[in-house]
Order: sequence, then C-alpha cells, then structure tokens
Amino acid sequence: MSTALNDVHERTNLTANNKFELMLFRLGEAPGTDRRELFGINVFKVREIMVMPTITAMVNAPQHVLGVANIRGQIIPVIDLPAIVGCTPKRGLTILMVTEYARTTQAFAVEEVDEIVRLDWSSVLAADGNGGDLVTSIAKLDGEKDGTRLVQVLDVEQILRNVMPAAQEEITPQSVGDAVVLPKGTIVLAADDSPVARMMIEQGLGAMGAAYEMTKTGQEAWDRLQAIDTAARTEGLTVQDKVALVLTDLEMPVMDGFTLTRNIKSDQRFKSIPVVIHSSLTGTANEAHVSSVGADAYVAKFVASELATTIRQVLKR
Repeated sequence: MSTALNDVHERTNLTANNKFELMLFRLGEAPGTDRRELFGINVFKVREIMVMPTITAMVNAPQHVLGVANIRGQIIPVIDLPAIVGCTPKRGLTILMVTEYARTTQAFAVEEVDEIVRLDWSSVLAADGNGGDLVTSIAKLDGEKDGTRLVQVLDVEQILRNVMPAAQEEITPQSVGDAVVLPKGTIVLAADDSPVARMMIEQGLGAMGAAYEMTKTGQEAWDRLQAIDTAARTEGLTVQDKVALVLTDLEMPVMDGFTLTRNIKSDQRFKSIPVVIHSSLTGTANEAHVSSVGADAYVAKFVASELATTIRQVLKR
C-alpha cells in the first residue's frame, strides 16, 4: 500500500509541473539505414521489463503476434514491435516489455531497452503525420539545442487496433444506450493526440447524439476554451453557455491532460465546467492520481457505452 501511495505522490509531483517519464528502447536498424533509432512509451504503461521468455506460437495468430508467454501465471500475447514499424533487429528480440493498456495486458518484443528519461511535455511535439499513423509525437531529449536527440513516441492505440482489429467494439446508437442530452447550444470539447482515439471518440459522441469539437493536444484545447470564452462574452453569454463538458486524454504533447484539467479547475471562468478524463492509463493508482487533479470523472478507454454513461452521470450533477 505504501508503495502505491508513493507512486501516486511521485506522479502528482511530476504532473504538477507538466512532466512525465519516457521509457526509451530500440527496435533495430531503420529501413534503408544502419541507424538504430530511439522509440519511447510512457513509463506509466509499462508493468515490467524482462529477458525474453519462452514464447508459444499459436495457431492462426494475427500477423505480427509471435505467440503467447506465461508470465506470472498470466497468458499474455507477444507482439513483434520491430516488424510492425519495419525495423530489423540485428541483435535479436532479447527484451519483453509487458504493458497494461486500455484494460488489456500485452507484451512487446524489442531489441533493447535503453533508459528512462524525465521530460517536460513542452519538449514533446505532435508528429503531424510524420511516421504515418504509428507515431503520435516526437520528443526532444536535449531541449532546444541544435542536434538534439529525437525519440519517436509510438501510438500504442493504433498499433493494437492494427494487430488485433477483431477485439474492437462496434459503436452504434444502440451500443451506447440513451442519447446524451447537452444543454441547448453547447458542445463537448474533446482532446486526444491519437488519430485512432480521436476517430473512436468522434464515433462515440456521434452515436450519443452529442455535439462536439475535437482538438489534438491539451494546449490546443486550452487555447480553444479561452477563444470560446472570448466569443461568448461578445454575445453577452458565458463560456458555460457554449461548452457543456471537457473530455480529455492524459498523455498529449505540449500540454498533458493533467495540466489541462488543473488549468480549467483553477480558473474562475471555467472551474464549473465538468472535466472527464478518458485514458488508456488504467489501474487504481492512476485513478487515484486523476482525482487528485480535480477531474469530475475518469473512464478507461475505450468502451463507448461506459463513456456515455459517465458523461450522462456527470451532466446530471
């Protein structure tokens, strides 16, 4: 229990300053080069790192799924991450990263784990299509100096959807239940840096019958909220007449969801607007951490019916 509380305390200290920790790893030589580029994943998602165990190949496994491993009594699918991004692991697949992500546990085979670095989210920029749909952002390890080392932060949501598409929920008005009724003239302002997550959120909100506006980062959502407030005042209205609820991811470049939530709840103009955090960072410690920054609710990605239920409950308050 004390360890869990310490983890929450440590994470609170980090996010109070818009910081996070990134696990760096290598997948082998990049296509057409002999360079071994750095990739990254948020440490919060990593359950453990281990030497590659015995993997049992499964009949009719999806492409890029090497098989399953028995890890502490749990049967976990093992995904060939270098093959997905097109790298060639000259040193072999020697390390297994076990992750907990959006209610699921899976393991990624990698060539080498490098180190853990602590970064400010302002040092992480949206990839804007560089890296296709597999990279959400680019982290600058050495700040703004010329020649800074760059890390590609992978879009695990997109990777899992590509590898195991059959596991995805069909989103329809029937699957989400009763329509979400927003106050007249208002919208849900949503923020998520993952293209596949934005698509699913848009489908979910559309199936709920909720008007929305989508942004890609916490900074973009914060800027948009302030712009909406300014526009509302020119009409003799308040921002609450325009925005019914803010729905935000946690991990986003430039400004994360923790900082966005804290900004909203500490500003007299916006503090009455409900904030729902919608994240793949699941687990008791993460949920406790979410409540510590003032969010009105937390819902794990991605079950549209649960998202709809949470939004309805928050609006009724």
